[in-house]
Parts: sequence; structure tokens; C-alpha cells
Amino acid sequence: MNDRVILLVEDNPDDEALTRRALTKNNILNELVVATDGAMALDYLFGTGTFATRNTDEAPSLVLLDLNLPKIDGIEVLRRMRADDRTKQIPVVMLTTSKQDEDIAMSYSHGANSYVCKPVDFTEFVEAARQIGLYWLMINRQAPKRGG
Repeated sequence: MNDRVILLVEDNPDDEALTRRALTKNNILNELVVATDGAMALDYLFGTGTFATRNTDEAPSLVLLDLNLPKIDGIEVLRRMRADDRTKQIPVVMLTTSKQDEDIAMSYSHGANSYVCKPVDFTEFVEAARQIGLYWLMINRQAPKRGG
């Protein structure tokens, strides 16, 4: 669809592979950066740790964020993103297996833009990825960057 980065925060290698296949099948060819835990996601977003040399002016177009992550959970990643001017407007789609009302409510109360339960069936997952990509990368218009 375009060349902007999608940050996938996912600790399950099978779900990562499934997401990659679903995006590719839908011709969503954005660069996919994968963070396998919440700490790595925050390092990427804020240009710290392993990503200390990354240009943080080039924010991801979309973050696909799992809830249950090692080191720092998805809600805390979301909370920190929304608390920082550099990342507070990046669209965040919670992409998780949890259907718990508490998780859904907590995600929205901390600023998630969308909450999607991962379909178990690959065909359904491909369709969910198509709809996410179509809306968040093509239809939705993001806030302009400050100063530009």
C-alpha cells in the first residue's frame, strides 16, 4: 500500500508469521518492524537501547500491539506512548487473543484506537489484516507532524 513502517509488537513467533503472511497476502507491503516484547517496542519508539541511532522523527504509521507481552505489557506500552508528545498520535490497534471486557475497556481508556481479536482461522485473519490495512493505512488521515 505504501512504504511507511508498521510496528508489530508480538512475542509469539507463530502469530508474527501469521501476521506477516496476512499482510503480504493483502499486498500491504509496508516495512514491518517486529518488537518481541514491550521493552523493545518502547526502545524502537523512543530511540533508546538497541535503537539509540534510529531517527525518531520517522514514526511508524501504525502500531499493532499485543496485550500479553514479556517485560512490559501492552497496556503499559500504550500508556507510555500516549504520555509522550512524540508518539501520542500514532494509531494503535490492539491485536490480541483476549476477548475480556476488562482488557477491551482498559485498552480504550489508555488510548487505543481500535481493538481487534485475533481470528483463529487463517482466512478470517487475512480478512482482518486487509480491513486493518485498508482503514489505518489508506482511508484514515493521520494528524500532521508538528512543524510540517
